[in-house]
Amino acid sequence: MAQTADKFLLTKLSRAAFAAFLAMTLLSALFGQPLLTAVAAAAAGVVISGKRFHPTRARKPWPLVQRLFFITLTLLLLSTFVTGPWALTHWLYAVPLVAFSLFPPAVAMALSLVVTVLAMAGVWWATGLPDRHQMISAFLLTLLLSGLLVFLREYKSRQLAPLRRTDELTQAASREYLSADLHKEIQRSEREGTDMSVIMIGLDTHLNDHERDEDIRSILPRIGRFLHSQLRDFDTYYRVADLQFLVILPGISTNHALSRAETIRAGLQKLLESHGMGLTVSTGIAGLNIGDDADSLQQSAAHALRRAQQQGGNRTQVYSAWSQQGHSVAGQERPAS
Repeated sequence: MAQTADKFLLTKLSRAAFAAFLAMTLLSALFGQPLLTAVAAAAAGVVISGKRFHPTRARKPWPLVQRLFFITLTLLLLSTFVTGPWALTHWLYAVPLVAFSLFPPAVAMALSLVVTVLAMAGVWWATGLPDRHQMISAFLLTLLLSGLLVFLREYKSRQLAPLRRTDELTQAASREYLSADLHKEIQRSEREGTDMSVIMIGLDTHLNDHERDEDIRSILPRIGRFLHSQLRDFDTYYRVADLQFLVILPGISTNHALSRAETIRAGLQKLLESHGMGLTVSTGIAGLNIGDDADSLQQSAAHALRRAQQQGGNRTQVYSAWSQQGHSVAGQERPAS
């Protein structure tokens, strides 16, 4: 619940910041300050293209768009050493902190060092001795503080990594552990000579654009609880995407996995209907074959799910190593609403 509260708070702060930058853009344009208008607009672009503003911003091409806005903002701020106004140069203090939140640490460090050197050169050229020493000290202190905060963040992430086995929203195992766990199950199956299958489950959101994202996300905890109730103690399920789950079934053949997938799919369909949601569910099944590894087995299940959804959804598709057509089991047709 703490992580959910943090995300909610960050979303509210992000939207408030966007409103503030947008208001600043309009006011500066009204008062005839083009550079301040461009800076505020670029800052608003950084905020609105971030995943904190809306969860869908985590997908391509939004991360690239956000970085382009950030680079544009940085260049505009550096230009103020030449064109003014001088007050805008103080915005550069936030550049290292923002850089470390948008780029990998090595890239962010290199970018921060370049910006700091350019800013120090601009300060040395544009100001008198007292202001020059003050600005240079502030830039170096900001860079040092940014590095310290990043170190603490990475240290905290490593310390908490063992505790993040499950997705807080659905209680499914985290995707980061999927490949390692699947590799262990494949080794065990090959060692003991037993079957193994995986099921990829996905909501057919592309078939219904009327459901709001908030409504779909609200049903995810119930989907997680339903999946947990349908699996054996030694089965595991993972949240591999926003609306997709993967289930590992040790000791289960493909034919048996087909009946299990249909039971799960039908149960999820009833769950969605009971909450008034006009969505269907599709599943893709892949069995372990000779030469399969964790990646190939995931890809086979994902291909089967994609094939089921391409055929109209509301069905189960079995992936075949010999034919990408596979075997499809369609669900009951939904009555028109």
